[in-house]
Amino acid sequence: MQMNALKPHRKIDMSHDAERIVTPFYGWYVVLGAFAVTLVGFGSAYTFGAFIGSLEHDFHASRGSVSLVFSLAGFLYFGFGIFSGPLADRFGARMLAFLGMLVTGAGLILAGLAQSLTGVYAAYSLGIGLGVGLSYVPVLGAVQRWFVRRRGLASGLAVSGIGIGTLVMPPLATFLVSSIGWRHAYFVLGILAAVVGGGFALLLANDPQERGQAPDGDAIADRSERRPASGVSIRTAVTSRRFIGLYIACLIGSFGLFVPFVHLVPFALDHGIAPSTAALLLGVVGIGSTGGRFILGGIADKMERLMTILVMFAGIAGSMVIWILSKNVWTLGLFSLVFGVFYGGYVALLPAVVMDSFGGKNVSALIGILYTSVAFGTLIGPSVAGFAFDLTHSYTAPILACALTSLMAVAILALTSRASIPLHEMETT
Repeated sequence: MQMNALKPHRKIDMSHDAERIVTPFYGWYVVLGAFAVTLVGFGSAYTFGAFIGSLEHDFHASRGSVSLVFSLAGFLYFGFGIFSGPLADRFGARMLAFLGMLVTGAGLILAGLAQSLTGVYAAYSLGIGLGVGLSYVPVLGAVQRWFVRRRGLASGLAVSGIGIGTLVMPPLATFLVSSIGWRHAYFVLGILAAVVGGGFALLLANDPQERGQAPDGDAIADRSERRPASGVSIRTAVTSRRFIGLYIACLIGSFGLFVPFVHLVPFALDHGIAPSTAALLLGVVGIGSTGGRFILGGIADKMERLMTILVMFAGIAGSMVIWILSKNVWTLGLFSLVFGVFYGGYVALLPAVVMDSFGGKNVSALIGILYTSVAFGTLIGPSVAGFAFDLTHSYTAPILACALTSLMAVAILALTSRASIPLHEMETT
């Protein structure tokens, strides 16, 4: 009788212990969801180079005007973070990312149905721009809250989806364009974005406390002692010298950051490289990008992350020197790999720098504000490079400008990276 009376008590204790020990840390599922969303979203966006030739031919358009389609999309998906970030802080990342993937898919399908370049502008730019804009900043913000000690690695893994997407999606798009035509290719990519991206977006969770967990999978000794996220106010953050310096550096550095994603394939074709091989160069960028996100994200966890952003811009400038000297597929492959490594490291570490500097309370909103700088750079850089090519029939000047703007970003970060953070103004929700 005494043994039976003790059984319920022991069962409760054991189940409580089992819950704490056996329950898997959900943060890695959040990383998986973010990985899939960035793979499908940016992978679809970076297939644009595979469609340039078809769009030029079918609509009798110049390279500059066609490049503007990508620039408008990039402007929207980075710029829209200023709205999706605060919405994610308030309503959660899952809903926004799911909706964003549906919008991305619809935009790709409508681009395939367009009967004019203006129609492609509207469908692709709005679909990709708003779709990725709704999902990108929210998934980044969600990942930051789930990790502290391994934040750089987790961020790297999450956005390595961009690298994998760059590796697999452009060759897939090239194959589809050559086999079923560019219109049907857009239809296939649209279905892929909606089904795969939307499905994995449902894995997202905005905060460890939603799952009764703590960052990094640490045990919560007393669940009644959960503390809300802390961080400086948006106004305090955006008026700080560190944020202003980071914003200006990202703005100037982004002028050249996305030029290769639009113009590397046409550059290779102009140098007599076969279309299938030229498309693989973007895949090499994806390989380097994935490696950069894994390796550099982990290394940055052991050093000051803000200084690693400076190193990323310096590496991007060096890669542009390789590009301008490239004349064959091997040297272009080397450029693609080196550029990919430093580009991947930059994308992986930037959200973690924001979290480190200003806390988690408004992290999605601050990432969104910061990415407006990238939006303007994306709008200007690829399109200006295209129009410069139309005038000179050469990419020499645009590539040199890419190297110069990256070096300017290095100088700005070097001058502002040591600025203090107003931690005494930390607030909690």
